Amino acid sequence: MRELLENACQRAIAYLDGLANRRVFPDAKAIERLGELDLPLPNEGTDSQAILKTLDEVGSPATVATAGSRYFGFVIGGSLPASLAAQWLAGAWDQNVGLVSASPIGAKLEEVSLRWLLDVLDLPSETGIGFVTGATMANFAALAAARHSLLAGQNWDVETQGLFGAPPITVIVGDEVHVSVLKALSMLGFGRERLIRVPVDSQGRMRADALPVMDDKTLICIQAGNVNTGAFDPAREICESAHQAGAWVHVDGAFGLWARACPKLKHLADGVDLADSWATDAHK
Repeated sequence: MRELLENACQRAIAYLDGLANRRVFPDAKAIERLGELDLPLPNEGTDSQAILKTLDEVGSPATVATAGSRYFGFVIGGSLPASLAAQWLAGAWDQNVGLVSASPIGAKLEEVSLRWLLDVLDLPSETGIGFVTGATMANFAALAAARHSLLAGQNWDVETQGLFGAPPITVIVGDEVHVSVLKALSMLGFGRERLIRVPVDSQGRMRADALPVMDDKTLICIQAGNVNTGAFDPAREICESAHQAGAWVHVDGAFGLWARACPKLKHLADGVDLADSWATDAHK
């Protein structure tokens, strides 16, 4: 095992060292070589060193160099050396972090990360955080919490009674709502065609003056960072209107919550969930 891991380490270092001198997007030859991976399922195991060699020689040239300094596509950044090294160590630990009894260190690191997030985002200490796999699942989990709370307010337990015959919920989004929110809403049974869309300005910000009437059966989804412009919906104005009506506010903060949104939103009362790639259902 030592020889295999040392080989993997050397190949990884060589890959990173070469990023400055290679194309950001793989060339046609590198992509064509991916056809070499189209092999039938083997009847017997393959030598570990051979697998590593193939992955490196065929796979490494066909990567997009997101870890390099010259990649500017989408909203993707390279990992820090410390995080990469920690990921290697975590892979060696091979922990199942779903339970404290299965991984005390996994549970402790989650507790520490939670506390740090509350600090850096300037959120109340009683705020709840859940760690998920990405922005889409963050939106899904937080919107599920919204669904539960709004229906519970109508004396409906969605977890036991389901959605058949449930009181209707009005869902409001901006015209430039992110697709991950739409996906989550559709998976939660709200339906894409039932959404009320609010016009936006030239920067993609929801127009607070165009909001429909809201009540305690309303879920409004706002953005802390439009993916095209970075502009924030007028959170204070929208949230004040929503809270006066008893509505629930969902903040999709995948592109901005971590940097600027929370100081602007820390005055909000109950009925707001904040979702981003790290903090799901931060509810205060």
